[in-house]
Amino acid sequence: MSQNLLREETSPYLLQHKDNPVHWRPWGPAALAEAKASNKPILLSVGYAACHWCHVMAHESFEDDAVAAVMNELFVNIKVDREERPDIDTIYMSALHHLGEQGGWPLTMFLTPDGEPFWGGTYFPKTAGYGRPGFPDVCREVSRIFHDESEKVTKNADALRAALKEQAKAQDPGEPAPEILDNVADRLVRNVDPEHGGVGSAPKFPQPFLLELLWRAWLRSGDERARNSVTLTLTRMCQGGIYDHLGGGLARYSVDERWLVPHFEKMLYDNACLIGLLSDVATGTDSTLFAARLHETVGWVLREMVTEEGAFGASLDADSEGEEGKFYVWSETEIDAALTDFAPDDVADFKRIYDVTPNGNFEGHTILNRLDHPEDLPTDQEALFARMREVLFTTRAPRIRPGWDDKILTDWNGQMIAALARAGAAHDEPVWLEAAQSAFEFICTRMIMNGRLHHAFRAGKLQHLAMADGYANMISAAQALYEATADDTCLTQAKDWADELHTHYWDNDGHGYFFTADDAEALVVRTRSVTDDATPSANATMIENLARLYYLTGDETYRDRANQIIRTFASDLARNFFPMCTYLNGLDTLLNATQVVIAGTGPQADALRQVALKSPLPSLVLNVASNDLPASHPAHGKTVPKDAEAAAYVCQGTNCSLPVDNADALHSMLARPV
Repeated sequence: MSQNLLREETSPYLLQHKDNPVHWRPWGPAALAEAKASNKPILLSVGYAACHWCHVMAHESFEDDAVAAVMNELFVNIKVDREERPDIDTIYMSALHHLGEQGGWPLTMFLTPDGEPFWGGTYFPKTAGYGRPGFPDVCREVSRIFHDESEKVTKNADALRAALKEQAKAQDPGEPAPEILDNVADRLVRNVDPEHGGVGSAPKFPQPFLLELLWRAWLRSGDERARNSVTLTLTRMCQGGIYDHLGGGLARYSVDERWLVPHFEKMLYDNACLIGLLSDVATGTDSTLFAARLHETVGWVLREMVTEEGAFGASLDADSEGEEGKFYVWSETEIDAALTDFAPDDVADFKRIYDVTPNGNFEGHTILNRLDHPEDLPTDQEALFARMREVLFTTRAPRIRPGWDDKILTDWNGQMIAALARAGAAHDEPVWLEAAQSAFEFICTRMIMNGRLHHAFRAGKLQHLAMADGYANMISAAQALYEATADDTCLTQAKDWADELHTHYWDNDGHGYFFTADDAEALVVRTRSVTDDATPSANATMIENLARLYYLTGDETYRDRANQIIRTFASDLARNFFPMCTYLNGLDTLLNATQVVIAGTGPQADALRQVALKSPLPSLVLNVASNDLPASHPAHGKTVPKDAEAAAYVCQGTNCSLPVDNADALHSMLARPV
């Protein structure tokens, strides 16, 4: 069948390629059967709608008739949206890493007709240059080796298959020492860039899981180095070009170490993590900058990322009109023309503070930023600049916008729902909480089929069983909504999803969760991991979730499962703790959670709840069901004291405080380090 078959897909990324002369197939049994019948290798191309280099390779090669002819002759060509099929992306990206290559997208892998990887790379230029072969030449050579030197293909495929299966196996179990939390925080603090914040050089990623680990370390130990590392990094990001100073929201990463030049796409998951972190740090520091960036970013999400179904879309593209960042950058002339209603001296001050110069700071244009002036200015000047930014935002609006990938992903929506629920409760923003509830309701009513949570929804079509991280993030969302609203149905939903996850994803040998369900499509390997990538690991997230479910219900089954995950992956800490921050944050909650249990009802109970919800402690667990707790729970049987309407009990481990019926007293007990 010689034609492009992507036209019937719903993924915006796949639809971007529906008119390519390449005879693309979506991943599925039909494409694999075609490869076997024709004895052709598979060319697998994985990307996503907001990916700049995916667009570059598409324009150079996939839209070129001559290159497409080579691909069509030699391969069965399969196109995959990594966001729609993270199970496929995970396998073949891991294979690329085992080949010794640095990962990234577009991912270009060559597979046997059975779907087993044997070689690959990322972006390939169309024409040879600088010692690199052109993509058509790569295709011809890979095809030649497949047919003429099959022993090499078999050797590579066998080695990669063995490596992938070994990676998915459980390692020797262990038991992390409690001091691991402070030891890791100490080592990470010493790796934070003391000038620009963040870890490493260019490109520089926000790494919110690492920043949360350092934030927890300060709250736990009072280590000012950890606190300062977080506030420095957040300040530089919030004042850098990686942040959209007009519309709000954070780009995926910075191509430089200063946070000046972003890779311009905006991803839902990055901004969910930023909202959660900014909410905690704004509460814990009284920073006007962090509070402002929090409100601006949530404003962007509610303005530009909410779908017609009331859930959240996936991303905004890096490109518009075929150019990366064109929607966001300015010339000095454009700034001057937009701000003609303001006094010339005020405009000059704005340009000085926001780095607007005749020559620009990015390929002859200006990315607005305040890296050289991160400090708060006088209130009246900040207010004036805010009005100027509003004018520029309005001026920017008619430009051709970056593409919006509006598919609804369960895992990413879970992250945003949890972030908005917690931030809305902490900052008295009921609209944020309502947005979280709306998205949650959509997923509960439209993304469950035959009793099972699914992964992706677009254009009225529900696709693919949820992966483990979909369940994990939606459990987190349900717990956050329970604590924010005291709605028992949310806690019930969290428990039901935890049971489903255990039934279909748990390794029966007790070694954590597989990424895919036991009845999902069979791929070359069933993966399992505890390390964070761009999004948190499902196993690591479930440590936090199971710890909270244990504290909320007193059911020791949840604690036992959390401990099994912790022990299964403990030996990984010795090899590389850097991508295990979510694992360590979950361990912190299991070991050090501060429980606040509210007894009673009425205005006094509500006042106590509000104090707990505004706490800067990420490991705080708020329970409003003291009457339902089992005998094993430390707050079992705790009641309202005489002459009080309600009371709070603050519990650490197996011990609870005396009843607290005064909001100010409870605030003092939950305050941040001084």
